[in-house]
Amino acid sequence: MCSYRKRMNEIVRSVAVKAWNQPLLTSGLWFHGDIRDNYYYASYLFAAAVSTAEAPLFDRLEAKRLAEEVLCRVLQWQETSSDSPMYGHWPLNLHPVPEEAAPHELPVELMGSLMVYFYHNYAEHMSSELAESFETALRNVYESNFYRKPLVHYGHHEAKFTAAKLIFGQRYNDQALVEDGRNCLQRTFELIKQEGMAEYGSLPWFWHWVQAFTCAFELMEDKGIKAELAEMLDHLWGVRASLYLKGAWVGAHSRGWPHDAPKDANVLHDYVQFGNFTLPEEMPRTEYAGLLFREAPESALRIALDRKQPSEVCSSIIKMVEGERRVLHSYAYITDQFAAGGLWERVKEFDNEQLRWLFSLPVRHSGLGNQLYFFHPGEGFDESGCDPRHQSEWTEVLYHRNVVMALYPLPETVRDEVIGVIPEGEWLQEPEALYGKVEDTYFAVYLNGPYEIRKQDGYSLVVCRGRRSGVVVEAVGAAAANEIGIFELGKFASKMSRMKPRFMLDREFQVDYTGMLSGEELSLRIKKDSAPETVIGGQAVCYDHYSSQVL
Repeated sequence: MCSYRKRMNEIVRSVAVKAWNQPLLTSGLWFHGDIRDNYYYASYLFAAAVSTAEAPLFDRLEAKRLAEEVLCRVLQWQETSSDSPMYGHWPLNLHPVPEEAAPHELPVELMGSLMVYFYHNYAEHMSSELAESFETALRNVYESNFYRKPLVHYGHHEAKFTAAKLIFGQRYNDQALVEDGRNCLQRTFELIKQEGMAEYGSLPWFWHWVQAFTCAFELMEDKGIKAELAEMLDHLWGVRASLYLKGAWVGAHSRGWPHDAPKDANVLHDYVQFGNFTLPEEMPRTEYAGLLFREAPESALRIALDRKQPSEVCSSIIKMVEGERRVLHSYAYITDQFAAGGLWERVKEFDNEQLRWLFSLPVRHSGLGNQLYFFHPGEGFDESGCDPRHQSEWTEVLYHRNVVMALYPLPETVRDEVIGVIPEGEWLQEPEALYGKVEDTYFAVYLNGPYEIRKQDGYSLVVCRGRRSGVVVEAVGAAAANEIGIFELGKFASKMSRMKPRFMLDREFQVDYTGMLSGEELSLRIKKDSAPETVIGGQAVCYDHYSSQVL
């Protein structure tokens, strides 16, 4: 059995056991938070029950019966009235009374196409009742026409509509729909090749692209369309590989859920594809990572798995922002132990679910945080500190290899607080600095004033106050530290305490720093009524330097 198939089976068995041990609620479902979780868990339990690949972890017949029971219940929640504007749809959240939950536009987007895939692969094992329920539900989805929408934003919603056009068009011999889907596929592929993905680092929505087009690829009979889907998937995996570090997603995130920060937890597709980290027990987005897969091209695998030599990934992205086409510049520096990077410009994103910049470590065990970053809280910020996302616009940055510098010029109208996130590890505190060793990486974190530490689960918050705040972070891998005689945190702290940056808070807001590893002089300046200046080695940085590649 090939290695990725073993990893898929590992996920299937793990989720199936969770489903088997999960008590049913009075509704006949396991969860009322999201109907899709019931569908995914039942799919895994059914797949494990009928598989002969490995010894069963439960009674196969009973597990299959339970899975069918839940699948039938999910299918029964579909809106079946053709007169309803939500015909063919399912509710999303079932709280507080499942029977009263209204149909929602989201579940069918991804779940509908995955249902075709599941039925195609497992119909022969289904009872006649379940098979008939699938046939009826899929016909309702096709006739609902939910996918008949034009391309406008070229985002994850339209990627799923495009795949659905191909999948349902083929299934119901609707050649016009197939051609519409193929046209959308071609136009989408050309745009993201030329302009990049406007949903940069967008999790879990990137995986919806991958699942939707992998599903279409696996089902497609037309060889020409199948080849075009293969090109799209090769490109998507190339994008993923370029910003991959052992399960972590490096660089700026335009969107993410709480489990995406300050730890990368949406990692199942990465685990199957790359397999160079341990499968975590926590699986917040099971979806079909264990059931649906296409291997990435060798070029992508080579990039993702060989990080022996540090690399810089510079790219440009064209994004519509409030009706205006903006060119954004992305930067990442990736080593075998850590990565750093972000977006030079700040733009408004949907629900403000973004991370502007961060340091990333490989995915860690036991739910420990693997990200380090600082931000000024903006719209949507959670005061509890349990969801450290939602950043404001008040940040200026400089990225250079293993160093990130950031200044926060806060006006009187916003809160005078900058919050840092540091992963759990060995940390030493000084009045205006923190020195840490986390896994195989040392961190020097310099601040321009006092701070307080607030412990969280798997990470800590660093709270800094003041209208003019700044931070400089330099990361050094353990191997590089060893080469210059540093073998423990105390010695690293001693050396880095002599390298402190110089913050200037007068008329101009400025920080100067000489990198310990590079020896280069770095400067970030904010002048009144003018654009910020970033200077590296005495030369002003031009963002066009970071436009050499479209990702």
